[in-house]
Amino acid sequence: MDIAVKEKTDTEMVFVVTGVTVPFINAIRRTCMMEVPKLAIEYVNMYKNDAKMFDEVLAHRLGLVPLAAEQELMDTLNMPEECECEEYCPECSVSLTLKKEGPGVVYSGDLSPETPSVKPAFKDIPLVKLGDEDEVELEAIAQLGTGREHAKWEPTTACAYKYYPRIVFRENCDECLECVDACPRGVLGEEDGKPAVLDIENCSMCKSCLRACDKGAVDVGYEEGKFIFRIETDGSVDPRDVLLKACDILREKAENIIAFCEGG
Repeated sequence: MDIAVKEKTDTEMVFVVTGVTVPFINAIRRTCMMEVPKLAIEYVNMYKNDAKMFDEVLAHRLGLVPLAAEQELMDTLNMPEECECEEYCPECSVSLTLKKEGPGVVYSGDLSPETPSVKPAFKDIPLVKLGDEDEVELEAIAQLGTGREHAKWEPTTACAYKYYPRIVFRENCDECLECVDACPRGVLGEEDGKPAVLDIENCSMCKSCLRACDKGAVDVGYEEGKFIFRIETDGSVDPRDVLLKACDILREKAENIIAFCEGG
């Protein structure tokens, strides 16, 4: 297996994987989405809410705020189902408080965490609008969870793969360049008066170039065992960490299956 990273930012990573099967790459995708844990607000203790928004609605909006946490903190927290407490405790949760008076808009950045290791991934997410003399005061409790339980615990906003495209010009090409004009994504271009592939990884395999060629001189397909993989996160977890954690989870599952088959 060969991996080549093409793009990498704080919230997005694109890489090419060669030498794997569809079931394997799809297992990576599903694990990234559903089994990599992250922090999200689960409980809200509402002390005061004068806003024209029900407590339940405000609590739901708080739950969807992405929380960025340092990996050291994540490693020390218990999963709720593994903790001995009834609902939450310092061993499985972190607390954030919010207190603000109107008029104005309450943003995610107004959440004040009890530890600097946790903070909203984005400070400008609007939560509720306060009128004159309105006030909101609450405590939000964040816990670890996975996407299998609720979408708020999904670290990825997009996680997908596609076959690596392949475009070939046959010998009967008369260099009319109609395929170049038909391509909607700038994948094809002109070099020395001939059609050429300029950006193959941007190809969506829509086959517009194939339909534009009356002579059938364009062949659009894909390379077997080679994929373009894209991970986008909500800012709570670095995409590289999501991938590494997903691989660790899959490896542990595989080891458990081997141990079971061997009678362990």
